[in-house]
Parts: sequence; C-alpha cells; structure tokens
Amino acid sequence: MLNISRKLHEHRATDARLTLPFQMRSKSRLRTNLDTGEEVGLILERGSVLRGGDLLLADDGRVIEIVAAPETVSKVLSADPWQLARAAYHLGNRHVALQMGQGWLRYQHDHVLDEMVRGLGLAVEVEAAPFEPEGGAYGSTPHRHGNVLLAGHGHG
Repeated sequence: MLNISRKLHEHRATDARLTLPFQMRSKSRLRTNLDTGEEVGLILERGSVLRGGDLLLADDGRVIEIVAAPETVSKVLSADPWQLARAAYHLGNRHVALQMGQGWLRYQHDHVLDEMVRGLGLAVEVEAAPFEPEGGAYGSTPHRHGNVLLAGHGHG
C-alpha cells in the first residue's frame, strides 16, 4: 500500500490522481484507492481538509493530485444578494456546510433543507457537482463539528 503523509505547497507535475467526495476529503486518516485502483493510506495532519487541485507527496516520491468528485448537491440560485444572504443565514443556523459563488449557494443535498429554502422564496436545483464548502472564519483551519465544516457559525 502506498502511504501519503504530506501536502505539497509548491506546484509540481503529477503522477496520479485521487478522486474523493468532500466527506472523504475532510478526513486526515483514510484508506482508499487512487484513480488507477492502487491502494493508498492517507495519514495527514489532523484537521486537514483536501481541496480539488491540492497536491500530496507519497512516501515513494510520487505527486498525487486531489480531484473533488462530483456528488449530489443542492444549488440555490438568485440574482438578489440579500435573498442569498438570508438563505445562508438560515442554513448556517442549521450547521450546514456551504459553498458560495456569484449568484448561488451549494450544500450537500437534503430534501428537508431544499423545502426550507424554497419556503424562503428561492429556487433550488439538485445537481451532481464537486462540493468545495467554505472554510472556517477563525484562523487558518476550518471550524469543525465532527467531519463537517460549518458556514455561518462561530464560537467567539
């Protein structure tokens, strides 16, 4: 089994890819497989969250690129920033990890949350897309409850 224990902070040519959904990219200890099928063990610094495009250095010197796997997500669309902020507030109060873009919010699909957001007057689409939620607002490491990053929630 190939062991990986270090993130790279400089760009290098890659030798292999590791495609993972967000839930698995938020674990610092993980046994999984490269896209080629080769078994790997991740032993990263606690609290590490892997993002699509991150590079890892394997113990044998190979550079592994992280790919954010498409997963089932709900996408909230609105041209009104106030409406999106309102939806983000309500989702954050429920400790929902959020990804934000120009005119949209994305969270891991949940039909109950979809109905709540629709009840706020917003459109919700269910799609398959990579999920890259916001990190924590306090410090360089994400705010965590278990293995879930939280949006709109901080302990002061």
